[in-house]
Amino acid sequence: MTRIAVIDNHGQFTHLEQRALRDLGVDADLVDNDVDPEEIEADGFVLSGGPDMDRAGRSADYLDRDEPVLGICLGMQLIAKELGGSVGGGEYGGYADVTVEITDDEDPLIGSLAPETRVWASHADEVKTLPEGFSRTGTSDVCGIEAMSDTDRDLYGVQWHPEVIHTERGEEVFENFRDICEGSS
Repeated sequence: MTRIAVIDNHGQFTHLEQRALRDLGVDADLVDNDVDPEEIEADGFVLSGGPDMDRAGRSADYLDRDEPVLGICLGMQLIAKELGGSVGGGEYGGYADVTVEITDDEDPLIGSLAPETRVWASHADEVKTLPEGFSRTGTSDVCGIEAMSDTDRDLYGVQWHPEVIHTERGEEVFENFRDICEGSS
């Protein structure tokens, strides 16, 4: 059975990420972000959303592992910031229903959602510039980088919350990530 650890960055929807994975037959553990990544055995990691980059604990250390990583909202921003991209305040602000245009229909994480999908996202902060090696895979009229991927390193990020009911086809994002994890192990 595929095992994916959800790293808890104290987001209000983190438990729903674990549940979405379990509903897909994944052995999903919820792990506090202060736990040493070397202590966790998993085929992949989800860096959850959360209120503040300063409360992300050891989340950045998971980027040094060889397993796939999916960053959700704050998790995506953390990946970008740690790997040389930039993060800043969004013009749009709080949670809203957003239409995301999929800009890479070959992307293993969100390409299957092409040409567009409706999502629930917060844009209080967002990725402003991509880290080296990443490509933009989703955009919207309120955020230039709604999703990003580095398929060579199996690092992925979405600004939106695929775990909430307001996001169309959110389960498909988790299915695709499960498939990525199964393919890399």
